[in-house]
Amino acid sequence: MTQRKLTPGRLIIATHNKGKLAEIDALLAPYGMTTEAAGDLGLDEPDETGTAFAENALIKAQSACDATGCVALADDSGLCVAALGGAPGVYTADWAERQPFEAGALGGPGRDWYLAMGKVEGKLAELGPDADRSAYFVSTLALVWPDGEQLVVEGRAQGHLTWPPRGTLGFGYDPVFVPQGFKQSYAELGPEHKLEYDHRAAAFAKLVAMVF
Repeated sequence: MTQRKLTPGRLIIATHNKGKLAEIDALLAPYGMTTEAAGDLGLDEPDETGTAFAENALIKAQSACDATGCVALADDSGLCVAALGGAPGVYTADWAERQPFEAGALGGPGRDWYLAMGKVEGKLAELGPDADRSAYFVSTLALVWPDGEQLVVEGRAQGHLTWPPRGTLGFGYDPVFVPQGFKQSYAELGPEHKLEYDHRAAAFAKLVAMVF
């Protein structure tokens, strides 16, 4: 466990995902960090070749750190569905891939999150009406310093899947995920409530306790 502290100043957020960036910025706001997104800096997205969330988070953070010479923070997160053996897991974003020329209501270039949610629902439907709909979100944060020091923490949020998608206030799989203890989906609850208890907030609580 690192005892190194993160001092206020420039921090590169290794993401091209605007929704994820907004959540991370909100979580970092009290700590005096000046954040810059890899996407806004024109940095390429590295190939995520890892088979675990921690591996891919470190790949992204290390790439941004190497490119800028600054401390970099990356999040690798995903949806794990019990009945699907933990899928889509680290391939959560891959399930949303579409051709760049296709229109998508949710997602960036090449991604359609409604397509991804439909794939999950289709696989559950194949298992029949009694399929286990429990699921959880994982957020793994990787912090990398230019001198090579690294820190990795993980947070989870338990819940279940609903269908059809509900709400417009989230991103990714938020419209079909109902967190434990709630009746609304993440996309119905909205970011101000989601940031209090979601998987990314849980991971950040661990990070904050260690580096601030």
